[in-house]
Amino acid sequence: MPKNFVLDTNVLLHNAEALESFADNTVVLPLAVLEELDRFKIRTDELGRNARRVIRRLDELRGSGSLRNGVRLSSGGIIRVIMDGENLPVADLNIAEADNRILGVAWRLHAAGERVIFVSKDINARVKADALGLEVMDFEKQKVDFDEIYTGYREVVVPAATVDELHRSEQIDVPLDVCLYPNEFVVLRDETNAKHSSLGRAAGKRTVARLCPRFETAWGIKPRNKEQRMALELLLDPAVHLVTLVGQAGTGKTLLALAAAIEGTLRHHQYDKILVTRPVIPMGKDIGYLPGAKDEKLSHWMQPIFDNLSYLLRDGKNEAGETSRGTHKRVEEMQRSGVLEMEALTYIRGRSIPRQYVVVDEAQNLTPHEVKTVISRAGEGTKMILCGDPCQIDNPYLDADSNGLSYAVERLKSHVIHGHVMLRKSERSVLAALAAEYL
Repeated sequence: MPKNFVLDTNVLLHNAEALESFADNTVVLPLAVLEELDRFKIRTDELGRNARRVIRRLDELRGSGSLRNGVRLSSGGIIRVIMDGENLPVADLNIAEADNRILGVAWRLHAAGERVIFVSKDINARVKADALGLEVMDFEKQKVDFDEIYTGYREVVVPAATVDELHRSEQIDVPLDVCLYPNEFVVLRDETNAKHSSLGRAAGKRTVARLCPRFETAWGIKPRNKEQRMALELLLDPAVHLVTLVGQAGTGKTLLALAAAIEGTLRHHQYDKILVTRPVIPMGKDIGYLPGAKDEKLSHWMQPIFDNLSYLLRDGKNEAGETSRGTHKRVEEMQRSGVLEMEALTYIRGRSIPRQYVVVDEAQNLTPHEVKTVISRAGEGTKMILCGDPCQIDNPYLDADSNGLSYAVERLKSHVIHGHVMLRKSERSVLAALAAEYL
């Protein structure tokens, strides 16, 4: 039986290309979806842009026929716009709510004998649809399984002689059942003594090379565990243009990225400037509009960046108050001289960014399309770092499987200019590590 996919508004706001993502089946848009898109279209963020893209696409399709009767899509399917149903199956569902009117359309088609699948990224809407006897699903395109996500390294048990050989040689061949990904790390562990090990980086499909001693520290920061050492190897290597770092709070993602940025820009002059950006999405309830000009507003959102920069630029010679003022002045001087720029992600669209070290913090709050937009801004000589924790997402339309950071990790793992590390151990403090593990 042909399938009728009834789309919730949030699916189109998440991905404007969702209209043509259901092969040769019928895509049904209740009128309430168009009303909600109309409310979103005036926004200047990604949701507003997706709403406008969908509306323009529907207007194009309208020129090919009647949307009410159905118009053929390029995917081979059909799209229909259906009036909302007033006769809902359960009296407790209030038709004044757009979600319930959307469910009403899906239920009427189902009651008429059609095979209906309700598609929504709203968990509660899916639960209500299931209670009405409807088949439901999440929008799966641009989605990965975070539980099985690429970690950037693997452990291989080998004879003790192989472990020692990597310490002595530039690179060695390792017996593996599968090929290594570019820039993947390998922990060679002695089969007779688990504490005897060596760490290498893929130099071929089954070849492992020693790590570069030049990449052991960045601006005085030394790694505290093997994952941080892997991260520094990628962050400091100019041949790796894109680095993704995934890890819980306190694992050092942002600190290592900023240390490598300062090292490459101020000490080795590989880049002209450092650009730090993060999505403007608050945790919990927002505090409303912030006063002041753009830079004053950004200072509140960028405070975690200031904290890390202050730690990196401290001199440790003065009293606590004087050191704090001194490091703050150094950060301000870097900004005034143009070496350091902090920008809200909202303003990065349309830019071309050459010869810069770009750090995108909290990247788990970006959609796959937003991550594509950010990465595509990179010009010649630019290195880009995406940091984040997919287990701490504040964007209501994303989860650990559908966010842009997780998607980029899986989609780009086979490319030689990309490297990835999942950091697991919190090094911020004993208390931070306790919270990360048990709370």
